[in-house]
Amino acid sequence: MAHLRSRRGLALAVPVVLSLTASLGLVPAAASAVPLTARATSAADGPNLAYVVNTRTDHDTIESVQRAIARNGGTIIATYDKIGVIVVHSADPDFGAAMRAVRGVRSAGATRTAPLSAAGTTDEGAVQVLSKAEAAKAEQRATAGQEPLEADQWDLRTIGADKAAAINPGSRSVTVGIIDTGVDDTHPDIAPNFSASQSANCVSGKADTTYGAWRPVDAGHYHGTHVAGEIAAARNGIGVSGVAPGVKVASITVAQPDATQLFYPESVVCAFVFAADHGIEITNNSYYVDPWLYNCMDDPDQRAIVDAVNRAQLYAQRKGTLNVASAGNSNDDLDSHALVDDSSPDDSTATPRTVDPHECFDVPTQLPGVVTVSAVGVDNTKSYYSSYGQGVIDVAGPGGDKYQIPDTPSKNGRILSTLPNDQYGFLQGTSMASPHVAAVAALLKSTHPHATPARLLALLKAEADNPGCPAGPYDGDGDGVVDATCVGGKHVNGFYGSGVVDALRAVK
Repeated sequence: MAHLRSRRGLALAVPVVLSLTASLGLVPAAASAVPLTARATSAADGPNLAYVVNTRTDHDTIESVQRAIARNGGTIIATYDKIGVIVVHSADPDFGAAMRAVRGVRSAGATRTAPLSAAGTTDEGAVQVLSKAEAAKAEQRATAGQEPLEADQWDLRTIGADKAAAINPGSRSVTVGIIDTGVDDTHPDIAPNFSASQSANCVSGKADTTYGAWRPVDAGHYHGTHVAGEIAAARNGIGVSGVAPGVKVASITVAQPDATQLFYPESVVCAFVFAADHGIEITNNSYYVDPWLYNCMDDPDQRAIVDAVNRAQLYAQRKGTLNVASAGNSNDDLDSHALVDDSSPDDSTATPRTVDPHECFDVPTQLPGVVTVSAVGVDNTKSYYSSYGQGVIDVAGPGGDKYQIPDTPSKNGRILSTLPNDQYGFLQGTSMASPHVAAVAALLKSTHPHATPARLLALLKAEADNPGCPAGPYDGDGDGVVDATCVGGKHVNGFYGSGVVDALRAVK
């Protein structure tokens, strides 16, 4: 997500405790009456793949399933007992089917279509690095009390974040976990607010808390650092400011370290559990879980992915974590009944397919209780790329739009934030909208420290300002063709949900 990856790179007490069965119609597999037979490891002659095996959470079932995994030639990488998710590697092409026949297993399937050592492809949105000339213009336009580059941060002014910072910049007891490509915590705008004790690398599916493991492997993995700056770049007289410059940020790295930067399910499961167990109040999720843009419940592998990630994010909610996610950059109507997914699987060869977003889910943004965020530009209208949908979008936030031109020194409609190696640059996408919402949620958590995730979502919606559906046809890119149809009214609609979040209202 900006990270445009061809489409972008993504309450109440009841949804928080809903099981996947209740929320998404997942029917547990019947217990197998067929005795389990051991599969010889010599039969494992295929490429090594990663799997998730989802079970009941009682100790006896988990131990029994672990034994079955070994008998079927699997190697356990991590076991998340509290949610009944086991991450496994196996070279047996029939491993998933074998595990689905095991008593106590609710779902099981491969989390990727390419071998563990293989690399997929992405369609990465290019970052525009701030030039010295642009920086000089911004610094000249900066006024008293502004950060040097803040004149180019139209997004702060759009949601009143500049004024909010003077009232309450956010509490240092609130941490936003950035589940992403890694964060360069040495950046001078990020270092003052970085929480190393709440950071980890989850790429393998098991948390690595070695010092610095959370950092991006190279400057090309810039996405997470940009997100971190949007949320909590310090007001320290250097560079830019975040929406909540007083809160802390943590990095939970999930992107593959190669050029693909794919976000596989086992990594995301690890990240949600780690965030929950380390006191992170809010997570930002500016991605979709690879390799499927939409995971369809009639496919056993994709069903297992939805089950595993949903168990992890619901666990985080129960532990008090609000999960915020981007809606996607495909300009898809997530309330429609037929979408074309021509990018999946993105780790091997994509095959176009028609999906129903009511049965095939963009994960994690369409999971129960997750805050789904659409994007707006400087004109406070839907960004041309942003996905939308009545009853799907919760709120909107500034994500940038190259067709909506601000009156700023750079005239750049994208979002300016931090990049690795002490740099700054512009990106656009729902990837950028989500951290704006996560940051406003952090401000709300700062002013309402005992608020539950459900309460925070209610407050986000209550404080939002809804532009309402466009008066005429929506033509986001100005080419004369209607690009999307907004359904709903002034208070709630498919483009903005309950509206664009407001940082100033959040602290008043």
